[in-house]
Amino acid sequence: MRVRPGVRVRPGAVVARVPAPALFVGSGLAQYLGAAIAIGLFAQVSAAGIAWLRLAVAALVLLAWRRPWRLTWTRASLRAAVLFGVVLATMNVSFYLAIEHLPLGTAVAIEFLGPVAVAALTGAGWRERVGIALAAVGVVLLAGVTLAVGEGDVVVGLVAILAAATCWAGYILLGRRVAAGPDGVSSLAVAMTVGALLFSPLAGQGGAVYRSPGLALAVVGVAVLSSVIPYALEQGILRRVSAATFAVLLALLPATAAVVGAVVLRQWPHPLEAVGLLLVSGAIALTSQRRRPSADQGTTAPPPAP
Repeated sequence: MRVRPGVRVRPGAVVARVPAPALFVGSGLAQYLGAAIAIGLFAQVSAAGIAWLRLAVAALVLLAWRRPWRLTWTRASLRAAVLFGVVLATMNVSFYLAIEHLPLGTAVAIEFLGPVAVAALTGAGWRERVGIALAAVGVVLLAGVTLAVGEGDVVVGLVAILAAATCWAGYILLGRRVAAGPDGVSSLAVAMTVGALLFSPLAGQGGAVYRSPGLALAVVGVAVLSSVIPYALEQGILRRVSAATFAVLLALLPATAAVVGAVVLRQWPHPLEAVGLLLVSGAIALTSQRRRPSADQGTTAPPPAP
């Protein structure tokens, strides 16, 4: 891209030119690197403590970056940001609690019920409905679902992950409303702050982090990689695609994890996982094809504000 001398290029304008699936892959890479750091912290800090610290640090980073108090807020936009924050924080805390009691793959697959419901209810045509079906099967195959019903804590895990799935559906629908505003990332900063305040009673569970600079730095890494980068990117994506298409694109997250595992760790996918990758790829290709304007009418968000 050529730039005339003296012309400043906004980062948002550059991001807007990147295909949505490519942005999702970048988001997934950041999230899984953050998750890898978080897993290393679980031996010293509870999952609930890590979940709250992730929210709090991400809120501080976003507030310092966007300074949302400089904007003029309407009652409706502030209410949307607050509700978005409640859903976003509950989704994160519920997921962290769930993976204390369920295998990670099982939790990922069950949580995907949220995006499936969104696509099924809001899909405007056969492409989105078929796409979400392919994506759902692909996610199940990639996740490697296992469930030992005899374990005592499995009920706690199931309740937590179903709550996370419900909140993930709300995240998509409310996120589109927030993203359609004049500054979605500033609204995200407010939302993350609300979420951190809502779950502030969990702050006491991060005890070891407050005494160790090394742990504190690791938490900052988790917050930036798992919250700030992916959620900011998703605000840009939510402006450009329908809720149903966004739900299908979410299947790229476990697919990205499988590809990273193969390339970096030489953990080659099993035959069923390879089928899952093909199904997810097919779902993305199906829903990424351009439709006629009439098919999209009323389903896509307005173009980014200048």
